[in-house]
Amino acid sequence: MTGRHLVTLLPGDGIGPEVTGAACQVIEASGAHVSWEAFEVGMPAVRRGGDPLPNAVVESVRRNGVALKGPVTTLPAGLRSVNVALRRTLDLYCQARRCRSVPGVPSRYSGVDLVVLRETTEDLYAGVEVESGDGAERVIASLGARGATVPTGAGLSIKYTSEAAARRMVHFALAWARRNGRKRITVVHKATVMRATDGLFLAAAREIAQEEGDVELDDCLVDSLAAQLVRCPERFDVLVTSNLYGDILSDLGAGLVGSVGLVPGANFGDGVALFEPGHGSAPRHAGHDRANPIGTILSGAMMLRHLGELEAARRVEDGIARVVSEGRAVTYDIAGPHRQVVGTAAFADAVCVAMG
Repeated sequence: MTGRHLVTLLPGDGIGPEVTGAACQVIEASGAHVSWEAFEVGMPAVRRGGDPLPNAVVESVRRNGVALKGPVTTLPAGLRSVNVALRRTLDLYCQARRCRSVPGVPSRYSGVDLVVLRETTEDLYAGVEVESGDGAERVIASLGARGATVPTGAGLSIKYTSEAAARRMVHFALAWARRNGRKRITVVHKATVMRATDGLFLAAAREIAQEEGDVELDDCLVDSLAAQLVRCPERFDVLVTSNLYGDILSDLGAGLVGSVGLVPGANFGDGVALFEPGHGSAPRHAGHDRANPIGTILSGAMMLRHLGELEAARRVEDGIARVVSEGRAVTYDIAGPHRQVVGTAAFADAVCVAMG
């Protein structure tokens, strides 16, 4: 491969610049053909007197088609959320989180390699809410005319699912599974109770899977799945689900493998992909060179696979596995007894050495 991939780089704030710096160092040492187009977002952009998400950032991500992003702190009221604005502006409708055991990390489980694919534009997290008061009372009265019983004075959060969004999500999940060598998809739902929403999602999934037929698809109730995950998580491959369930299950998956700091992630839209770790910005740890950069580095490895840089991605993943299993240079959160604790930068150095 002779061409280089231009990637939009958004270091974020809090521990973001430290963990993205470590990821960039490792990606460059892997031999990947990647160049960066960097922008400030979040509080660094605000401190410069600007918008937390400058228009130039969105234009860059659209133009390059790929971005690597660090975590961004929730901003004060009156400032738009960088994460929400990116998702909505770029129509990033699918979030992927990979929860994979790393040998050497203290955990109750081994052999876990679970991916949660979460539809992010609809469901309860879409933010369609009516606060208690006159507005809610009008909706409650309308529901009462249809035979529904909602207490006076209640606030409302609307859960909705459209067939178009459900079908788009399932088509994407099947295509993603094929590209990444995954054999089985489990649709997670509560269609036995929420027939109008989860039932629609499940029906769309079954219809599309029957039409395409090359990836095994089954389904599971969300409460039953949670119980099964804590008993035998290695049984599951890819979980496809709606917004709220996906948010909860991806954190559960992180707990299964030992730390949210290990979990890489991506957000996909049509023709665009933004890669970022599953954890937050942890402002109290910012500038102390102690944050675990594994989630961000592995997000970079996911990005390399997306770009077709398969050998570089493998080197990054193998380098992390070697350093963690040897235990001679690990961050405090995964350190266990008889292991040498190092900072963010030293961990990245160790991975680069392990890659040779």
